[in-house]
Amino acid sequence: MEFLQEKNIWVYAFIFFGKIVEVAVATVRIVLINRGERVKGSIIAAFEVLLWLLITGTVLTGFQDDLFKVAVFVAAFALGNYLGSWMEDKLAFGLCSIQVIVPESEMTSELTTQLRDNKFAVTAVKGTGKDGLRELLLLHIKRKRIPLATRIIKESMDKAVIIVNDAKVIHGGFIRK
Repeated sequence: MEFLQEKNIWVYAFIFFGKIVEVAVATVRIVLINRGERVKGSIIAAFEVLLWLLITGTVLTGFQDDLFKVAVFVAAFALGNYLGSWMEDKLAFGLCSIQVIVPESEMTSELTTQLRDNKFAVTAVKGTGKDGLRELLLLHIKRKRIPLATRIIKESMDKAVIIVNDAKVIHGGFIRK
């Protein structure tokens, strides 16, 4: 790996793109572990640490004589964080709970039916809000399905209050992990 000690465009490209990949992978690993996917997170960690050793070692070797390596490393770290969070959002690992607060009406019944027709399990609870009778619709879904659920809700009842929360563990019910 003697070529990594030289000052040339390929060394800087290796540092830049390698660090972006390493930090993006680290972001996904942290999310997986936080969502209870320990085995997947641990496997990714092995790849991440290998990248870290190669890239950081390349930067630390002679960095005092080549501060451009440090600048490339810093820029790639920032970009890697952005890319990692974007990737995690697109991969949408895990589960969530959605609460929908709507006025009690026939439209609420139609919304519940439409959600169920799209394979969403919905629990409806009657309640009272500041402006009268309300229904609280509860859904527990995979995060990948959030856009579809919210689109159906917004198209049916544009004034619905929609709250989405991450859920670490869900036992029982309609959803399968």
